[in-house]
Amino acid sequence: MRTEPKLTRLDRVFARLDREPERPAHIDVPKMSRHRIVLFAATLAFYGAIVWAVVITSWLVRLDWQVMFFRPYQQWSEIHWFVDYYVVLGQRGPTAVMVAAWLGWRSWRQHTLRPLLALGVSLLLLNITVGAAKYGMGRLGPHYATMIGSNEMWLGGDIFPSGHTANAVVTWGILAYLASSARAQRWLSAVSAVTSLGVGMATVYLGTHWLSDVLLGWTAGLLILLGLPWFEPLIARAEDAIFDLRDRLRARRRSTRAVPAAAPPVLVTPVPADHEDVAARSPRAPVYLAPGPHTTRSERTPITPAGSRRPPHPERHPRGSTSPARPVTGG
Repeated sequence: MRTEPKLTRLDRVFARLDREPERPAHIDVPKMSRHRIVLFAATLAFYGAIVWAVVITSWLVRLDWQVMFFRPYQQWSEIHWFVDYYVVLGQRGPTAVMVAAWLGWRSWRQHTLRPLLALGVSLLLLNITVGAAKYGMGRLGPHYATMIGSNEMWLGGDIFPSGHTANAVVTWGILAYLASSARAQRWLSAVSAVTSLGVGMATVYLGTHWLSDVLLGWTAGLLILLGLPWFEPLIARAEDAIFDLRDRLRARRRSTRAVPAAAPPVLVTPVPADHEDVAARSPRAPVYLAPGPHTTRSERTPITPAGSRRPPHPERHPRGSTSPARPVTGG
């Protein structure tokens, strides 16, 4: 009887790290249902109510000033170091890098670009909507307030809504949005909600934002996550276009490797029909470069010069003969 090997927990963890053989078909793309549309409309109404409450300098603005005068960073100064590190979870650069690394691994494992494209679209919407609201309303922060009890609107600031809070909602909430199971989606939703709530409270603790800034930042981030299914068709078309471009580049690379480079074309001059007649009537005789067939050096007959190769010398005599006595000169 054949039994299957029993996998340990570590084996199952490493199995999930391997790349899946093909793109999974059980992952559902969220659609803009009626329930989601109702939530989006209610959140948008809440967004407008917060802005209106700040513009008319209502009780929300008075609460902002009370929290500012309370100075939480002085009341609980022992946790100041922790809050300084925790608020980084709402900064655009570090959070985008961490979440992009995780979603990049998801994209590689599941053979899809949807996680990375969804993150890019959500961050683009965040920059456009929150950035336009910040510079459009121009509210000053608590550290730069000019008049006690005023709403500090349209004075050249850029803190309403809170960018840290909205960024925390979007970057950590996108993990829950892209979850592959209902259980993972519930857990990731709770984690992202707690993280973004802590980031918003950290900015109030440090005195960089009013409490109403944080409320509007939460609402702005939630609006992006609720409205993201409207952009799913655009994400799907972008993914198809990128994959088609990749396939064309691969096919072109294979074709260039398989087919060798073609030789340059050789121009052939056509020979006229009366070429033979012209050559026959030519009075000039053919010219040969050599009088006979060419032979190799080994086949050639060596030529030995006759006589001695030394130049003639009148004072030298051949061997065996006596040379005349030299005249003796007197001294």
